[in-house]
Amino acid sequence: MSPPDGSLPFATPETASAPPTSAEVRRGVTAATPVLLGMLPAALVLGAQAAQKGLSSVEVLLMTSLNFAGGSEFAAIQLWTSPPHILLIVAITFLVNSRHLLMGATLAPFLRHLPKRKALPALFVMCDESWAFGLADAKARHAAGWSPAFSLPYYLGSALSVLLVWATFTTLGAVVGPFLGDIEAYGFGMAFPAIFLVLMRGMWRGFRAARPWLVSLGVAAGVHLLVPGAWYVPAGALAGLAAAWLLAEERG
Repeated sequence: MSPPDGSLPFATPETASAPPTSAEVRRGVTAATPVLLGMLPAALVLGAQAAQKGLSSVEVLLMTSLNFAGGSEFAAIQLWTSPPHILLIVAITFLVNSRHLLMGATLAPFLRHLPKRKALPALFVMCDESWAFGLADAKARHAAGWSPAFSLPYYLGSALSVLLVWATFTTLGAVVGPFLGDIEAYGFGMAFPAIFLVLMRGMWRGFRAARPWLVSLGVAAGVHLLVPGAWYVPAGALAGLAAAWLLAEERG
């Protein structure tokens, strides 16, 4: 059995065999539940905004299920016109989602034991939340001596629950949004930043380890203020990666 907070089982590799798949899936869902509750307002806001732009509930469901990247979906809706500028929306979506290149790269070493028929679908359902859960759990399992360190059932439990809640409540937002008026007036827009702050707090390992985060934040904020468009996303990601590499060289 797993603790109620979704952390690793109390047993160690030396004292117990691998937990059953169902228990690992439940552990992933349990770990993701607080974030799922925080996602509800953001999902409703996105769905309502999409409906106000003329998208149907079916179109919203397809967008959030197939793209499954909240940041780029918000950006796409802000740029949506009738008819839509497809190339512009595709370009901005690529820029906003470019962070997934780095996220996938950090997760890849833990997926080497998986065949591609399992690894590729796992990466398809990866988002910021499931990536953070999967990576933190894999590092904890590795430190505890579990092999393999990456628990695919745990990861899928968190990732698929996030996907289900996100797609369901964005669709619900598209249905009820037109009846609620300006849903942002309720302050729901703060839900998205709050989720990321919670995820960052869970990965906090002290100021020294957080220096690449701060560099990334500073560069992204500066580019956002000075350069139009979503260039601050790849700029911040690349600056953080460069800072992490330089700091690692210093320690070496």
